[in-house]
Amino acid sequence: MSAPIVVHHSAPTGGRVVTINGEMVGLVHDDHGLIELLRRAGVYDAEHCLDDPHWIEWHGGPAHRYEAA
Repeated sequence: MSAPIVVHHSAPTGGRVVTINGEMVGLVHDDHGLIELLRRAGVYDAEHCLDDPHWIEWHGGPAHRYEAA
């Protein structure tokens, strides 16, 4: 089973695309932006799931890093 939220590799201009259940929901540039995006998507305890592999998978780079690829 894979996590429902995926933070994809860094974009060439910085930031990372986020998908929830395979649907793109936005581009974020830091953890604060990710938390806000997840809250708007209905994940009310977002700040507590950033490092929970049952909720979020970080693809193509280290977790919590958003600089340009």
